[in-house]
Amino acid sequence: MNTIIKTSRLTKTYQVGDVSVPAVRGIDLTISQGEFVAVMGSSGSGKSTLMNLLGCLDKPTSGEYILDGKNVNSLEKNEYAAIRNQKIGFVFQGYNLLSRTSALENVELPLLYDRLNRIENPHRAAIEALGRVGLGDRMDHEPQQLSGGQQQRVAIARALVNRPVIILADEPTGNLDSVTSIDIMVLFQELNDQGATIVLVTHESSIARYAKRVVLMHDGRIADDIIIKERDNAAGDLKKIKSDNHEISLSLSESFNSPAGRM
Repeated sequence: MNTIIKTSRLTKTYQVGDVSVPAVRGIDLTISQGEFVAVMGSSGSGKSTLMNLLGCLDKPTSGEYILDGKNVNSLEKNEYAAIRNQKIGFVFQGYNLLSRTSALENVELPLLYDRLNRIENPHRAAIEALGRVGLGDRMDHEPQQLSGGQQQRVAIARALVNRPVIILADEPTGNLDSVTSIDIMVLFQELNDQGATIVLVTHESSIARYAKRVVLMHDGRIADDIIIKERDNAAGDLKKIKSDNHEISLSLSESFNSPAGRM
Protein backbone atom coordinates (compact mmCIF):
# COMPACT_ATOMS: atom_id res chain seq x y z
CA MET A 1 0.00 0.00 0.00
CA ASN A 2 1.08 3.56 -0.69
CA THR A 3 2.10 5.65 2.30
CA ILE A 4 -0.10 8.75 2.47
CA ILE A 5 1.22 10.28 5.70
CA LYS A 6 4.61 9.84 7.32
CA THR A 7 5.90 11.98 10.16
CA SER A 8 9.24 11.73 11.92
CA ARG A 9 9.91 13.36 15.29
CA LEU A 10 7.21 15.95 14.54
CA THR A 11 6.90 18.70 17.16
CA LYS A 12 4.87 21.86 17.67
CA THR A 13 5.68 24.36 20.40
CA TYR A 14 3.71 27.56 20.97
CA GLN A 15 5.32 30.65 22.46
CA VAL A 16 3.09 32.36 25.04
CA GLY A 17 5.03 35.41 26.16
CA ASP A 18 8.27 34.09 27.59
CA VAL A 19 6.85 30.60 28.08
CA SER A 20 7.23 27.76 25.58
CA VAL A 21 4.22 25.44 25.52
CA PRO A 22 4.83 22.09 23.78
CA ALA A 23 1.64 20.78 22.15
CA VAL A 24 3.05 17.94 20.03
CA ARG A 25 6.23 16.18 21.13
CA GLY A 26 8.11 13.99 18.67
CA ILE A 27 5.32 12.22 16.77
CA ASP A 28 6.27 9.29 14.52
CA LEU A 29 3.20 8.30 12.54
CA THR A 30 2.62 6.41 9.31
CA ILE A 31 -0.78 6.13 7.62
CA SER A 32 -1.24 4.05 4.49
CA GLN A 33 -3.73 4.30 1.67
CA GLY A 34 -7.13 2.89 2.59
CA GLU A 35 -6.74 3.16 6.36
CA PHE A 36 -9.42 4.57 8.67
CA VAL A 37 -7.66 5.99 11.73
CA ALA A 38 -9.30 7.54 14.78
CA VAL A 39 -7.08 9.87 16.82
CA MET A 40 -8.28 10.00 20.42
CA GLY A 41 -7.25 11.89 23.51
CA SER A 42 -8.53 14.16 26.24
CA SER A 43 -8.58 17.94 25.94
CA GLY A 44 -5.00 19.19 25.75
CA SER A 45 -3.59 15.87 24.56
CA GLY A 46 -2.40 17.40 21.29
CA LYS A 47 -4.82 15.65 18.94
CA SER A 48 -6.21 18.84 17.37
CA THR A 49 -2.72 20.31 16.99
CA LEU A 50 -1.62 17.13 15.26
CA MET A 51 -4.63 17.37 12.94
CA ASN A 52 -3.71 20.96 12.06
CA LEU A 53 -0.17 19.86 11.24
CA LEU A 54 -1.35 16.93 9.11
CA GLY A 55 -3.80 19.22 7.33
CA CYS A 56 -1.10 21.80 6.57
CA LEU A 57 -3.08 24.39 8.52
CA ASP A 58 -0.02 24.96 10.71
CA LYS A 59 3.70 24.37 10.36
CA PRO A 60 5.67 22.14 12.73
CA THR A 61 8.37 23.56 14.96
CA SER A 62 10.65 20.68 14.04
CA GLY A 63 10.58 17.22 12.53
CA GLU A 64 9.60 15.95 9.11
CA TYR A 65 6.21 15.57 7.45
CA ILE A 66 5.78 13.77 4.12
CA LEU A 67 2.32 13.87 2.52
CA ASP A 68 1.72 11.57 -0.44
CA GLY A 69 5.43 11.43 -1.17
CA LYS A 70 6.03 15.19 -0.87
CA ASN A 71 8.04 16.74 1.96
CA VAL A 72 5.89 19.68 3.04
CA ASN A 73 8.26 21.17 5.62
CA SER A 74 9.90 23.68 3.29
CA LEU A 75 6.77 24.76 1.41
CA GLU A 76 5.97 28.45 1.07
CA LYS A 77 2.57 29.88 2.09
CA ASN A 78 1.07 29.61 -1.39
CA GLU A 79 2.40 26.07 -1.79
CA TYR A 80 0.82 25.13 1.54
CA ALA A 81 -2.53 26.42 0.31
CA ALA A 82 -2.16 24.50 -2.96
CA ILE A 83 -1.37 21.19 -1.30
CA ARG A 84 -4.35 21.62 1.05
CA ASN A 85 -6.59 22.12 -1.95
CA GLN A 86 -5.16 19.30 -4.04
CA LYS A 87 -4.40 16.60 -1.48
CA ILE A 88 -6.68 17.04 1.54
CA GLY A 89 -10.41 17.02 2.17
CA PHE A 90 -11.49 18.65 5.43
CA VAL A 91 -14.57 17.94 7.55
CA PHE A 92 -15.10 20.11 10.63
CA GLN A 93 -17.34 19.89 13.68
CA GLY A 94 -19.11 23.15 12.79
CA TYR A 95 -19.70 22.21 9.11
CA ASN A 96 -18.26 25.58 7.92
CA LEU A 97 -20.87 25.98 5.18
CA LEU A 98 -21.68 29.32 3.60
CA SER A 99 -25.17 30.50 4.52
CA ARG A 100 -27.58 31.65 1.80
CA THR A 101 -25.59 29.43 -0.56
CA SER A 102 -26.95 26.17 -1.93
CA ALA A 103 -25.51 22.79 -1.04
CA LEU A 104 -24.26 22.44 -4.61
CA GLU A 105 -22.48 25.82 -4.51
CA ASN A 106 -20.90 24.95 -1.15
CA VAL A 107 -19.52 21.73 -2.60
CA GLU A 108 -18.23 23.49 -5.73
CA LEU A 109 -16.29 26.03 -3.63
CA PRO A 110 -12.95 24.15 -3.27
CA LEU A 111 -12.80 23.71 -7.04
CA LEU A 112 -12.80 27.48 -7.55
CA TYR A 113 -9.35 27.54 -5.95
CA ASP A 114 -7.92 24.66 -8.00
CA ARG A 115 -5.34 26.51 -10.09
CA LEU A 116 -4.31 23.30 -11.82
CA ASN A 117 -7.87 22.67 -13.05
CA ARG A 118 -7.52 18.99 -12.17
CA ILE A 119 -11.30 18.47 -12.24
CA GLU A 120 -12.50 18.76 -15.83
CA ASN A 121 -16.15 19.54 -15.02
CA PRO A 122 -16.47 21.06 -11.51
CA HIS A 123 -20.27 21.34 -11.67
CA ARG A 124 -20.69 17.67 -12.53
CA ALA A 125 -18.11 16.67 -9.90
CA ALA A 126 -20.08 18.55 -7.22
CA ILE A 127 -23.32 16.85 -8.27
CA GLU A 128 -21.61 13.45 -8.12
CA ALA A 129 -20.15 14.20 -4.67
CA LEU A 130 -23.57 15.11 -3.29
CA GLY A 131 -24.95 11.92 -4.80
CA ARG A 132 -22.27 9.89 -3.02
CA VAL A 133 -23.39 11.24 0.35
CA GLY A 134 -27.09 10.68 -0.36
CA LEU A 135 -28.07 14.30 -0.98
CA GLY A 136 -28.75 14.24 -4.70
CA ASP A 137 -32.26 15.57 -4.01
CA ARG A 138 -31.07 18.42 -1.74
CA MET A 139 -28.65 20.20 -4.06
CA ASP A 140 -30.60 23.47 -4.16
CA HIS A 141 -31.22 23.62 -0.41
CA GLU A 142 -29.36 26.17 1.70
CA PRO A 143 -27.78 25.12 5.04
CA GLN A 144 -30.63 26.49 7.16
CA GLN A 145 -33.02 24.27 5.19
CA LEU A 146 -31.06 21.15 6.13
CA SER A 147 -30.75 19.15 9.35
CA GLY A 148 -27.45 18.97 11.20
CA GLY A 149 -26.74 15.54 9.75
CA GLN A 150 -27.51 16.74 6.23
CA GLN A 151 -25.26 19.76 6.67
CA GLN A 152 -22.43 17.47 7.73
CA ARG A 153 -23.07 15.34 4.65
CA VAL A 154 -22.72 18.46 2.50
CA ALA A 155 -19.42 19.14 4.28
CA ILE A 156 -18.28 15.58 3.54
CA ALA A 157 -19.27 15.99 -0.12
CA ARG A 158 -17.20 19.19 -0.21
CA ALA A 159 -14.25 17.24 1.22
CA LEU A 160 -14.63 14.59 -1.49
CA VAL A 161 -15.09 16.83 -4.50
CA ASN A 162 -11.40 17.60 -5.11
CA ARG A 163 -10.57 13.86 -5.04
CA PRO A 164 -8.15 14.15 -2.12
CA VAL A 165 -5.62 11.52 -1.09
CA ILE A 166 -6.89 11.80 2.49
CA ILE A 167 -9.94 13.05 4.39
CA LEU A 168 -9.25 14.74 7.73
CA ALA A 169 -12.30 14.96 9.99
CA ASP A 170 -12.06 16.97 13.22
CA GLU A 171 -14.82 15.96 15.68
CA PRO A 172 -17.30 15.52 12.78
CA THR A 173 -20.05 14.22 15.08
CA GLY A 174 -19.48 16.73 17.89
CA ASN A 175 -22.62 18.76 17.12
CA LEU A 176 -24.87 15.81 16.35
CA ASP A 177 -27.15 13.60 18.43
CA SER A 178 -26.21 9.95 18.94
CA VAL A 179 -28.37 8.51 16.15
CA THR A 180 -27.25 11.10 13.58
CA SER A 181 -23.64 10.55 14.68
CA ILE A 182 -23.89 6.85 13.87
CA ASP A 183 -25.54 7.73 10.56
CA ILE A 184 -22.51 9.87 9.68
CA MET A 185 -20.21 7.00 10.68
CA VAL A 186 -22.16 4.73 8.33
CA LEU A 187 -21.18 7.14 5.55
CA PHE A 188 -17.52 7.27 6.63
CA GLN A 189 -17.35 3.46 6.70
CA GLU A 190 -18.91 3.28 3.24
CA LEU A 191 -16.40 5.79 1.87
CA ASN A 192 -13.54 3.89 3.49
CA ASP A 193 -14.80 0.62 2.00
CA GLN A 194 -14.71 2.38 -1.39
CA GLY A 195 -11.04 3.20 -0.86
CA ALA A 196 -11.01 6.57 0.92
CA THR A 197 -8.24 7.14 3.47
CA ILE A 198 -9.67 8.80 6.57
CA VAL A 199 -8.18 10.29 9.73
CA LEU A 200 -10.82 11.24 12.29
CA VAL A 201 -10.21 13.13 15.53
CA THR A 202 -12.65 12.35 18.32
CA HIS A 203 -12.82 12.28 22.10
CA GLU A 204 -15.62 9.69 22.01
CA SER A 205 -14.69 6.01 22.22
CA SER A 206 -18.16 5.16 20.88
CA ILE A 207 -17.17 6.89 17.62
CA ALA A 208 -13.57 5.64 17.50
CA ARG A 209 -14.76 2.01 17.56
CA TYR A 210 -15.98 2.42 13.96
CA ALA A 211 -12.43 3.01 12.72
CA LYS A 212 -9.90 0.33 11.78
CA ARG A 213 -7.15 1.78 13.95
CA VAL A 214 -7.03 3.99 17.04
CA VAL A 215 -4.12 6.30 17.86
CA LEU A 216 -4.33 7.40 21.49
CA MET A 217 -2.59 10.66 22.40
CA HIS A 218 -1.51 11.89 25.82
CA ASP A 219 0.55 14.99 26.66
CA GLY A 220 1.46 15.57 23.02
CA ARG A 221 2.74 12.05 22.46
CA ILE A 222 1.32 8.85 21.03
CA ALA A 223 0.50 6.72 24.05
CA ASP A 224 -0.86 3.75 22.11
CA ASP A 225 -1.52 2.68 18.53
CA ILE A 226 -4.14 -0.05 18.26
CA ILE A 227 -5.24 -2.03 15.21
CA ILE A 228 -8.93 -2.94 15.48
CA LYS A 229 -9.30 -6.44 14.05
CA GLU A 230 -13.09 -6.33 13.91
CA ARG A 231 -14.44 -2.80 13.85
CA ASP A 232 -18.05 -2.16 14.86
CA ASN A 233 -20.53 -1.97 12.02
CA ALA A 234 -22.24 1.42 12.02
CA ALA A 235 -24.99 0.36 9.60
CA GLY A 236 -25.90 -2.58 11.82
CA ASP A 237 -25.91 -0.41 14.93
CA LEU A 238 -28.10 2.21 13.24
CA LYS A 239 -30.57 -0.41 12.08
CA LYS A 240 -30.82 -1.86 15.61
CA ILE A 241 -31.36 1.57 17.19
CA LYS A 242 -34.11 2.42 14.71
CA SER A 243 -35.75 -0.97 15.32
CA ASP A 244 -35.60 -0.51 19.10
CA ASN A 245 -37.03 3.02 18.81
CA HIS A 246 -39.84 1.71 16.62
CA GLU A 247 -40.72 -0.97 19.16
CA ILE A 248 -40.73 1.61 21.97
CA SER A 249 -42.98 3.86 19.91
CA LEU A 250 -45.41 1.02 19.26
CA SER A 251 -45.41 0.05 22.93
CA LEU A 252 -46.16 3.62 24.00
CA SER A 253 -48.90 3.93 21.40
CA GLU A 254 -50.56 0.72 22.58
CA SER A 255 -50.27 1.86 26.21
CA PHE A 256 -51.89 5.23 25.58
CA ASN A 257 -54.63 3.76 23.38
CA SER A 258 -55.60 1.00 25.83
CA PRO A 259 -58.68 1.53 28.07
CA ALA A 260 -56.41 1.84 31.11
CA GLY A 261 -54.22 4.38 29.33
CA ARG A 262 -57.18 6.56 28.49
CA MET A 263 -58.37 6.79 32.09
